[in-house]
Amino acid sequence: MNSTSPRRRFARAAVAGIALTGLLSACGGSDSGDSGSKSSGPVTLDFWGWANGQEAVVKAFNASHKDVQLKYTKVTDQLTMQKQLANAVKAGNAPCLLQNTAEYVTSWVSQDALADITQYVESSKDKFNAGSWASGTVQGKVYGVPTASAPAFTIYRTDVFSKYGLQPPATWDDFIAAGKVLKKHNIKITNYAGEDPSTLEVLAMQAGAHWYTIDGDSWKVNFQDEGTLKAAKVIQDIIDNDLNSKLSFADYAAVQRNYDNGGTATRQISTWQMSGMVNNFTKSFGQWALSPWPTFQGEAAKTPAGTNQSGNLTLVAKECKHQKEAAETALWMSTDPGAVQTMASPDTGSGVMPGLADTSPYIDKAISEKLLGKNYEPAKKVVTDSLATVTTDWTFGPNWTAMFTELQSGWGKVVNKQMKITDLLAHMQEWTVNDLKSRGINVKG
Repeated sequence: MNSTSPRRRFARAAVAGIALTGLLSACGGSDSGDSGSKSSGPVTLDFWGWANGQEAVVKAFNASHKDVQLKYTKVTDQLTMQKQLANAVKAGNAPCLLQNTAEYVTSWVSQDALADITQYVESSKDKFNAGSWASGTVQGKVYGVPTASAPAFTIYRTDVFSKYGLQPPATWDDFIAAGKVLKKHNIKITNYAGEDPSTLEVLAMQAGAHWYTIDGDSWKVNFQDEGTLKAAKVIQDIIDNDLNSKLSFADYAAVQRNYDNGGTATRQISTWQMSGMVNNFTKSFGQWALSPWPTFQGEAAKTPAGTNQSGNLTLVAKECKHQKEAAETALWMSTDPGAVQTMASPDTGSGVMPGLADTSPYIDKAISEKLLGKNYEPAKKVVTDSLATVTTDWTFGPNWTAMFTELQSGWGKVVNKQMKITDLLAHMQEWTVNDLKSRGINVKG
């Protein structure tokens, strides 16, 4: 299914709460979160980010504001941001504003690195959809303003499905059944890259799993709850029946050619991933359509807190001397029509859906008419509907990055039938509990 591109994925989801010792010692409050501001001049706020389009947004902001100015620093990517921010927090010179993704919010709050900006932004909550707003909320306090949404849906080859009398799968049972039909014709229903366990993550999320929760003053870890096992069964059935391709995103062009040539018939993706298809396809334009993310049998539609790459939050550092101005600036970047359009366009920005409650003005450019052809207009409703059912109760644990790396090491074995998913989950249960304990974090599990 491959919810991700070769770039690192993240999930947009709620962070339930913090009740733990931080991964690193919190740094003392140096007031160096802004750059060169003077009482007689405008407040200047340092802003670190990596997403395409941000420089243009900063230029527009500075041109339209006299009292506050932004000084932009482009960071290489998401992982580089974490390293540079860690160093800046230790040194007491973190930027006032920074781009980041939902999976890291818990860790940065636990390190006392982020400002609680609830009082400055709570009144604007209704401007955003519930899924995106939840991504910056920790125990009812807001630490970030969302910049993007994560609609998630199935894109499938209409010509292939029509040729073999198939309907777009409404449930995961339908998905597996369609995969078995396609297998007879040497076509795979999906692709599982051995380096990408986000497939397991998002299906577990959709099934109601909670790998991390807060229990009193401790973290509770559970990789073997009912939702996770439900998701594991679907994935195991697909692997056991050889319904999946196993193409690595290390050769991104080869993966895209496989879809273009009809070797794999579906993907579960978000809007921004269409650009990779458009840029690499030559044969199958107009032969793709969107359908809702499959549900588990008998359950209502539920979109897992999906996947993006271009960053979904603007956070405010705790040591910033001008938190009010920083929070208001973050809101402007996420709500100003010009700024939002710049970031939403694949030509000027990152091609991601904004985090706003009403995304209808941006759908036209967020999905590809060239790719979808006559299926372009119906696709708009699929995208809009998916945003209304995004999960908001997923918790990213304080060692998420280390956990995900460990999960990756086992996922390749699962894809290659060297390990059952249930065995991987049992390993992750033990490993995650031990890792948290080694960090001095209270944990149950």
